[in-house]
Amino acid sequence: MKSIKLFLLIVLAPLLLAGNDDRPPVPYDFLAKKEVRSFVDMMTKKHRFKRSYVESILKHAKLDRDTLNRYTGRYKVGSTNGPWERYKAHVLDPITLQKAKDFKKKYAKTLARASREYDVPAEYIVGFIAVESKFGEYTGDYRILDALATLAFHPNRMQKFFKHELEHLFLMAQEQRYDITKLRGSFAGAMGCVQQVPSVYRTFGMDYNKDGKKDPWDLEDCIGIIARFMHQNGWQNGLPAAVKTNFKGTRYQGLQITHKKTYSAQTLKKHGVYPAEPFRESSAYLLLTRNVSHDDLWLGGRNFRVLTRYNNAITYGMAIHLIAKSLK
Repeated sequence: MKSIKLFLLIVLAPLLLAGNDDRPPVPYDFLAKKEVRSFVDMMTKKHRFKRSYVESILKHAKLDRDTLNRYTGRYKVGSTNGPWERYKAHVLDPITLQKAKDFKKKYAKTLARASREYDVPAEYIVGFIAVESKFGEYTGDYRILDALATLAFHPNRMQKFFKHELEHLFLMAQEQRYDITKLRGSFAGAMGCVQQVPSVYRTFGMDYNKDGKKDPWDLEDCIGIIARFMHQNGWQNGLPAAVKTNFKGTRYQGLQITHKKTYSAQTLKKHGVYPAEPFRESSAYLLLTRNVSHDDLWLGGRNFRVLTRYNNAITYGMAIHLIAKSLK
């Protein structure tokens, strides 16, 4: 599905990422570029924007060298998806786990409604919001206009995608009456407590608290967004997302670790991998989290794949799963 592919491109909230290179955005004449003028033409013809408005916005855009470096191969490995130890340090620490308990208690009524209406566990909704923004505390301090204009009009491995997102940024700002120059988010233009890029916001954003506004920074709206996302991507209540396994040794060397293909129970047993608790599915993904002193090996079910539809990384899904487990 096209919507799922968009979700795969969403990045983690800034708290999980390496710091920037301390070079702030700088003034840049975007309108001097031919492709920018073509973009202006497209926005006026396709979406009926006033040319003067689009040009005035792009005149405000600055070149963000930090965000560009992340997508041109010059930024260090791990800058857009952190290793397991980074997740543990930032979102599986005692303070965050306590915040998860407090959040579940504070928003118990909204979580219960979302859980009932979408048939998904409240604990996993909490896990998503913890990992994406630590409950709205870290929603990003990059100016979205600078990030998306830079990535849309300078060569990088996802330039086509970011040009598409810049188009949606204009449409989103028009629909919600936002000042496009003041919106802030991640280095990839993702916004709010569940880090939605503009196209995803326009597709999945919702007014779950019925206050008349689809607000990506509103925690109750984000509860509804995640619940609907899980439901639409096939979450099945009653099945585990992941279960721990027993294997010999401290470092696993055997079958390929992947959340993109499954192994039969027979194959797993043949290679000495046994679930440490009941696992009712006939096949499973094989997942690994690498700690400093040892590996933890997991069997992932269909529900685990739902978690990674939002961000396509084993570490991401495992962080959500472990936060959810801590709340039960």
